[in-house]
Amino acid sequence: MLIHGKCHCGNISFSLTWEPDPAEIQARVCDCSFCTKHGGVWAANPDSSLKVVVEDSRLVSRYVFDTGTAEFHTCSRCGVVPVVTSLIDGQLFAVVSVNAFDDVDPTLLRRTSGSFDGEAKESRLARRKRNWIGRVEYIENGI
Repeated sequence: MLIHGKCHCGNISFSLTWEPDPAEIQARVCDCSFCTKHGGVWAANPDSSLKVVVEDSRLVSRYVFDTGTAEFHTCSRCGVVPVVTSLIDGQLFAVVSVNAFDDVDPTLLRRTSGSFDGEAKESRLARRKRNWIGRVEYIENGI
């Protein structure tokens, strides 16, 4: 299944090839303070591949907090966070916001809560390597 998504203005867009076609998409509602304030609901499938395209990199803010292991890519023009990345052992991993999906039937989404407060850095990175999208192409245009 090919899933398209983007921030509100389209500056940050993505194409997610979800393999195999999902009967449902698990969407994790994160309860950290940042995701709570932004309505972060994330999806990932380690068997998928993701292509992120940034039209104007000057309009992207990368926010890092707490353990410093993940970057929230925020569009400075519209304020939406469509993707989060984590560089682990030289490989880029990512999750995408289901709120940024353009063409997915909402009945496919199965929202569950996730809480990772207090998780050790090593455990966090190992979980991401297991569960996040590991085939990520990230393209930035400077305009």
